[in-house]
Amino acid sequence: MLHLHVLASTPPSGLQQLWFVLIAVLWLGYFFLEGFDFGVGILLPFLSDDDMDRRVMINTIGPVWDGNEVWLLTAGGATFAAFPLWYATVFSGFYLALFLVLAALIFRGMAFEMRGKRDDASWRVWWDRAIFWVRRCPHCCGAWPSPTSFTAYRSCRARRGRATSLTSSSPTPCSGD
Repeated sequence: MLHLHVLASTPPSGLQQLWFVLIAVLWLGYFFLEGFDFGVGILLPFLSDDDMDRRVMINTIGPVWDGNEVWLLTAGGATFAAFPLWYATVFSGFYLALFLVLAALIFRGMAFEMRGKRDDASWRVWWDRAIFWVRRCPHCCGAWPSPTSFTAYRSCRARRGRATSLTSSSPTPCSGD
């Protein structure tokens, strides 16, 4: 079985460093550009008083929200191509959180499209609420696994002197090795 400590002992090649920079640019591009979409979705119930204000706010992100997902898909694909071991470890370890984020992103697109399909105030209010709550999900899911998982990984690695799995199902770090 290949352990991560074997990979950590060799210095990264120039190609690995280049891919790391390219992937970092892709992730940063997604986070910066998607921040506008997230902000509009979260502030929608607070900054708009009537349906016209909400429609104007949603129309400001209309031309760009779908294009922002290209940054996400490209970053995920590049991560898979350049660093398959890291991709497999992180994406399988945080499967539930990433699945919820993906479901929220899909439902967000559906909420944007469905909001204007019917000329009914209660229909639009329901989809406005959906836009708000769907925008909250990636923030909650993104913050949920990171502190505990990486702290447990780091302390376990230091104690055992080798890399361990981030996806251990045991309640205590290192006991699932």
